[in-house]
Amino acid sequence: MVLVRYVLGRPTIWQTEFVTFAVVAATLLGSPYVLLTRGHVTVDLVPHYLTAQPRRRLALAASICAWVACAVLTWTGGQYFHEAWTFGWTTETVWGPPLWIPLLTLPVGLGILTLQYTADILCLVTGRPRPRDRATAEEPGA
Repeated sequence: MVLVRYVLGRPTIWQTEFVTFAVVAATLLGSPYVLLTRGHVTVDLVPHYLTAQPRRRLALAASICAWVACAVLTWTGGQYFHEAWTFGWTTETVWGPPLWIPLLTLPVGLGILTLQYTADILCLVTGRPRPRDRATAEEPGA
């Protein structure tokens, strides 16, 4: 932004809005990978003291709750995207890009996250190790 504004002498009215949209898009589109690799921050105090079967049930209950939340957000995000597309909404800034572009990351990112939770739930129900659990078990010294 500094280069564009001071060296090139061009306005940067779009910069803050673009960065906000890009951060939200990166978060939504990256969240399924974070779930796949178990990269999120967790508090594992309760599961730490449980045996295998109750730990699996707790993980299943948490995954089902998260799946429901993600499925609802996918559906409502899809409706919001569709309205923005249909009615030609734009942002209320000077730049005024079409609003459907940043809103597309809601149903896409959350839809993929819902699919990842579906895979996790299936692994928990069938007793198969989840992808990150498998990778941890294969590491030497794990």
